[in-house]
Amino acid sequence: MSRSSSHLVLIPSYNSGPRLLSTVREALAQWQPVWVVVDGSTDKSHEPLLELTAQEPGLRVILRPKNGGKGAAVLTGAREALKAGFTHLLVMDSDGQHPADRIPDFMRRSLASPQALVLGIPVFGPEVPRERLHGRKLSVGLVHFETLGGGVDDPLFGFRVYPADALVRALEQTSHARGFDFDPEAAVRMFWDGVPTVNVPAPCRYLTREQGGVSHFHYVRDNVKMVWLHTRLIFQLLLWRWPAACRAQRARRSPVSART
Repeated sequence: MSRSSSHLVLIPSYNSGPRLLSTVREALAQWQPVWVVVDGSTDKSHEPLLELTAQEPGLRVILRPKNGGKGAAVLTGAREALKAGFTHLLVMDSDGQHPADRIPDFMRRSLASPQALVLGIPVFGPEVPRERLHGRKLSVGLVHFETLGGGVDDPLFGFRVYPADALVRALEQTSHARGFDFDPEAAVRMFWDGVPTVNVPAPCRYLTREQGGVSHFHYVRDNVKMVWLHTRLIFQLLLWRWPAACRAQRARRSPVSART
């Protein structure tokens, strides 16, 4: 297990059920500190974590009084991390989808390229729902258009290391990106802002309810959000963001670029 004064693991959580405690323990075994932002949960899944803080000095639990969405929870954590002197945060989901054993590798990538956004590329198992894969392909294509090329290989996979100050700046540009739209919008806006990207494969698993998996994805509501997200981003790209996207693509293709 590694300890850091610059990089922390941030886990946003909303009604995550008993799997939350396992996810936090797995993260703590790989890296410390680990912060959990409880986003107005009502299922009491965070209560065992409050007890665990007495035994684990590397664990901090931040309670938000009202549910605001994943992006709002991450923004709360990022602002608190900057106040505490941290510079980077690895965000991972609370439901067990993301691989805790890959935390050290992603952190090493970030330490090697501290200006970069380190993005996970999901490697799915056979249990992944087919409709998720088809929707993902569409999102990847739209983001490639919004960035005028490559750089963000998967806009939906939330296992990432963010430079905290760049993330906060990107989110403060918009009142959106607070819910399910957070992951793709944050990546595109940071790319437009000139943040270099590093894309790294990582396994992703879908847990059944019997395995403790919890999903708050609402097929109709959240797909409507995604349509509105890409409509907004394409509109902004065409009106005034295309010069920034062009600059970012030139930097990405430069042989002296920090991108890999």
